[in-house]
Amino acid sequence: MTLIDQIPPDADPDALFDAFSSWTTERGITLYPAQEEALIEVVSGANVILSTPTGSGKSLVAAGAHFSALARDEVTFYTAPIKALVSEKFFELCKIFGTENVGMLTGDASVNADAPVICCTAEVLASIALRDGRNADIGQVVMDEFHFYAEADRGWAWQIPLLELPQAQFVLMSATLGDVSRFEEDLTRRTGRSTAVVRSATRPVPLSYEYRSTPLTETLTELLETRQSPVYIVHFTQAQAVERAQALMSINMCTRAEKDQIAELIGNFRFTTRFGRNLSRYVRHGIGVHHAGMLPKYRRLVEKLAQAGLLKVICGTDTLGVGVNVPIRTVLFTALTKYDGTRVRTLRAREFHQIAGRAGRAGFDTSGFVVAQAPDHVVENEKALAKAGDDPKKRRKVVRKKAPEGFVNWGQNTFEKLIAADPEPLTSRFRVSHAMLLSVIARPGNAFDAMRRLLEDNHEPRRQQLRHIRRAIAIYRSLLDGGIVERLPEPDAQGRIVRLTVDLQADFALNQPLSTFALAAFELLEPESASYALDMVSVVEAILDDPRQILAAQQNKARGEAVGQMKADGIEYEERMERLMDITHPKPLEEQLFHAYHVYRHSHPWVGDHPLSPKSVVRDMYERAMTFSEFVSHYELARTEGIVLRYLAGAYKALEHTVPEDLKSEDLQDITAWLGELVRQVDSSLLDEWEQLANPAEEDAEEARERADQVKPVTANARAFRVLVRNALFRRVELAALDRADELGSLDAESGWDADAWGEALDAYWDEYDALGTGPDARGPKLLQIEEVPQDALWRVRQTFHDPAGDHDWGISAEVDLTASDTEGRAVLRVTSVGRMSDLR
Repeated sequence: MTLIDQIPPDADPDALFDAFSSWTTERGITLYPAQEEALIEVVSGANVILSTPTGSGKSLVAAGAHFSALARDEVTFYTAPIKALVSEKFFELCKIFGTENVGMLTGDASVNADAPVICCTAEVLASIALRDGRNADIGQVVMDEFHFYAEADRGWAWQIPLLELPQAQFVLMSATLGDVSRFEEDLTRRTGRSTAVVRSATRPVPLSYEYRSTPLTETLTELLETRQSPVYIVHFTQAQAVERAQALMSINMCTRAEKDQIAELIGNFRFTTRFGRNLSRYVRHGIGVHHAGMLPKYRRLVEKLAQAGLLKVICGTDTLGVGVNVPIRTVLFTALTKYDGTRVRTLRAREFHQIAGRAGRAGFDTSGFVVAQAPDHVVENEKALAKAGDDPKKRRKVVRKKAPEGFVNWGQNTFEKLIAADPEPLTSRFRVSHAMLLSVIARPGNAFDAMRRLLEDNHEPRRQQLRHIRRAIAIYRSLLDGGIVERLPEPDAQGRIVRLTVDLQADFALNQPLSTFALAAFELLEPESASYALDMVSVVEAILDDPRQILAAQQNKARGEAVGQMKADGIEYEERMERLMDITHPKPLEEQLFHAYHVYRHSHPWVGDHPLSPKSVVRDMYERAMTFSEFVSHYELARTEGIVLRYLAGAYKALEHTVPEDLKSEDLQDITAWLGELVRQVDSSLLDEWEQLANPAEEDAEEARERADQVKPVTANARAFRVLVRNALFRRVELAALDRADELGSLDAESGWDADAWGEALDAYWDEYDALGTGPDARGPKLLQIEEVPQDALWRVRQTFHDPAGDHDWGISAEVDLTASDTEGRAVLRVTSVGRMSDLR
């Protein structure tokens, strides 16, 4: 029986509250006073702004809000800032209300979209609000983590529903809201409902605070000895978090029995990357690492070990605050300042409380602990003074260490101010875009009146409103000049005085806004070209968001190689520096794509909101015939391999869903299959979890993740595995063409083909030919032979070299071990010979 079965015959507020509180009591849950107050207001139909500490049960209030909306036969929306949290809530609400009553919209996934309870990202709700306004079938909106309203890039999406859905009841929730009187007044005015602000400073698990000037290892040892673990050590860069984990390996964290428990829980988990192998050492020692650059499966493993109480320390970043289930007792700040992309500054009160609030585990701890470390130079000075003792002469002789250059100071006074400070008021981040105007123009009614209300009655100061009005006018004129919008001499049947002359896809402002441009650009490519499949990939990559860390690494690599070549060519320093400015990451089809983009923009001006960005990540990896690990190693991206994988997963989804079936050549299907299998073998959760959403009744979020960790054998996907084999062989061809016997030797040392063996074979080839082809013809299927030997669980393969004479007699012979390939999630080859085919007969 689900909660929906508890709905009373009528929607009387008292009956609704009694029914929901009875349901919680049956589950052994006693409502906190703030929860009761919020729920009473919700069932009475009021808007509610719920500002209570982390761990105070805001999710239960959200469930009660959905319950009351269903009782009134209203559609209720739950929004969150990240897709992972939306997915988590979707599965949770499926359990509470039944699968048939819960749907999800995230821009790249849609499940049961007509359900009465919808989980979605804030951007999806904002798009619906702009498209349908007060006509939207939305009776209630529950906004979780509402402090994202102040996010510079995304805050507009949290404001739009407040402005455009006056018919809805709002429940705004966050642990760090600050002064909300403006929202209280604004919501009441817009919706005609009373608005209740429910606050509570009382945490279910109270916090105690301490400032320490002892060395961090000493502080940590004391916390462990006094049973204040698990300890989350907060860093403000991913590199610092990983370095700290390594530095703490000298401390004995766990007993032998605890280490055995860790090993048992880890089981057969696959640590498939270099960082993963390091993480394996850390977690087996009782130390976790947690940051956004990790593979999702590694973060989940750390969370799972933490939830089992097996990790004593977790070294992570300040991104822990949203949607992460890591139970911790103590939060230890290594600094009270951070670099925000522009400058180093002191933490804001909201940031501090968001992180500190994670301390203390409801149901486990009677108190949580927040500790701040003094700056390193202060700690060293304190240590030196302590060594000098009470002797005034010795203390005067102590040479105090100065703060590093550019250091932004903090101290105990900073810590105490942050503890006492309320979170800063939320700042409006309204934004005008082509998509906004198009959505408003497309809805019934007078678009000018609707836009005037939106532009003059938002939360921005008047000066900013005027700026937005000027931008809106400029966009409207461009739409008019481009023939996208036309004025009507008389209002139409739906009251429009302007209308669109083009049909917009229902979700054009979601997912990939440039996907319609990609469809047009595909038609410009030549299907008979040898590079057609890779050019299709380049079009798709150009419409994806930039993975900044990867592109920066590619640029650094290209510049490093260019400097080496220019030095070898004797080019002077000044000229080298001047030339380097023109070197960037690879941008295939750049000129052709930008020309097409500018032409397309004349008739589709809204694409101007979304700049085109040619790049080569998937293409680069494929052309270099690299595995995921080789790509990460080549560009030194070990600390951000999770970002690499998320980009590859996004590219795979875009190739699957953006390219029409009739344009998918055999080569492109091979590339797409290869990319999907590569992503799955590294971490299948990014694809399998979303695909599983189509059948949510079968398993919940945790079960879906458990299943995602059980990777299918790589050989099960025959098409993708053949590409993996081809790439593994071609990687050797490319290295051979560069005469890199050392790298080939490291690849094939276990096969007996060390650097000397490869060097001897290549010398013989270079005695006969002066080049070795690596272009499209060299990759062609005619130069690869595969013989499957099922009884021996292996393939015999031969990759023929593309020599300049066209003799095609030289090549690499190898055996592919299918069993080992399934174990390692890649094509495992054993080179058997390198030489002339005629010599082997």
